[in-house]
Amino acid sequence: MNNQEAQGKPDVSVVTVNFNGYDLTCCLIDSLQKIQSCNLEIIVVDNGSNRNEAQALAEKYPYVKTVRSVDNLGFAGGNNLALPYVHGDYVFYLNNDTEVEEDGFGALVDMFEKNPDVGIVCPKIRFFDQPRKIQFAGYTELSPVTLRNNLIGYDKFDHGVFNHPAESAYAHGAAMMVRKKALDVVGPMPECYFLYYEEIDWSVMFKRAGWKIMYNPACTVFHKESASSGKHSPLRCYYITRNRLLFAKRNLKGARYVLSVIFQVLISFPKRALTEVVHGRCENVVPIWQGVNDFFKMKDV
Repeated sequence: MNNQEAQGKPDVSVVTVNFNGYDLTCCLIDSLQKIQSCNLEIIVVDNGSNRNEAQALAEKYPYVKTVRSVDNLGFAGGNNLALPYVHGDYVFYLNNDTEVEEDGFGALVDMFEKNPDVGIVCPKIRFFDQPRKIQFAGYTELSPVTLRNNLIGYDKFDHGVFNHPAESAYAHGAAMMVRKKALDVVGPMPECYFLYYEEIDWSVMFKRAGWKIMYNPACTVFHKESASSGKHSPLRCYYITRNRLLFAKRNLKGARYVLSVIFQVLISFPKRALTEVVHGRCENVVPIWQGVNDFFKMKDV
């Protein structure tokens, strides 16, 4: 019997957001059939797709809960739309461009149950197209002014060096399991970002509330990175630029905030624009400066 058909309250609610990504979402749902270590419910938010993909998914997978938004609410808004339908003790936010090959969900749940101060647990994330290479084995802290940090293990072959659980500075938005009781206290993801940085800000909110964020390599998720927005797309350049400044505004105070904004606008972003030109991606230059301009117009964030 599939765990979606199991009786009783689900242990884990898997939430994924779909935007014109029907085939990707189907691959994710199919891969979840491997999960037997816990009772799942699967919730798909169709976030403003051009056609009603929620209906198509509901017809193909009758056991999946589907929610349809006519408008694209962004990453946080789409995920937050699923919250009224969540019944699990833990919410596993998975990008629809991810898949699982083995059942490690139970290990994530076990970490929560043995550590009552843990609010978020992230699995190891490896690249789908280069499955022996790691994308995420935890995050380092952001530097105080430049707001730069590192993905631990990024682009390294997975030879077991990163097979030890550890605390992570932030959660990774592609795959993060959240304690529902902690979420109820901290509140939903901030929707002002629309795309990128919302999970970093949310992580800060969890830590300020006293919850730990952990990395647990006993579960591995494979990620088709930036399948929706494009790794070097103008859309990504715009939101990464605007939202780095927005994160600074929401989380830095006094001189640190002023210095960070000066550094981003006068050093970091010009360097990024020049890099885009050098690599022949001139179409990304205007979105970078549009992101800066739009940030300074934002209010009430």
